[in-house]
Amino acid sequence: MNTSKGLLKFLSLIVLAGLLVSGCAAPATTAETAPTVAPISAADAMDVSAPLFINMTTNDPHRANMALSFGMKQLDRGHPLTVFLNDLGVYVGSTTNADQFAEQQKTIAALIEKGAKIYICPMCMEHYGVTKDTVLPNVTVSDPDAIGSHLFAPNSRTLTW
Repeated sequence: MNTSKGLLKFLSLIVLAGLLVSGCAAPATTAETAPTVAPISAADAMDVSAPLFINMTTNDPHRANMALSFGMKQLDRGHPLTVFLNDLGVYVGSTTNADQFAEQQKTIAALIEKGAKIYICPMCMEHYGVTKDTVLPNVTVSDPDAIGSHLFAPNSRTLTW
């Protein structure tokens, strides 16, 4: 019994020593050796050619107004803008809901007039009963190629409301 206790202590010390040695032998990570992420430059931050893709999933009037107003401000700064009305956002893009979303629909028309691309999700339209004949003028029923060309455009930024 004493021999097995002694052997167990000895083996425990060997394992502990091995762990200590391996930890000590590993290089320490310091501020000088830690990987860094390059900060975005002021020029990149102000790149007016960077497209903005807004994914608007809401039918809450305030949130929809925030998304569209933010998009307008960035479009006015020179950023190409795409807005994708999907999920509950398809209600905002339907003339059936003109009373509830009058302000937002006016903003959508102004965005289109200034060159923004506005798309509406066909799967969501079907799910929520929005028909093609009620889609706002100049709002395009989307397809994967159209959305992908904007969503994955070089240097594109994406926000969701």
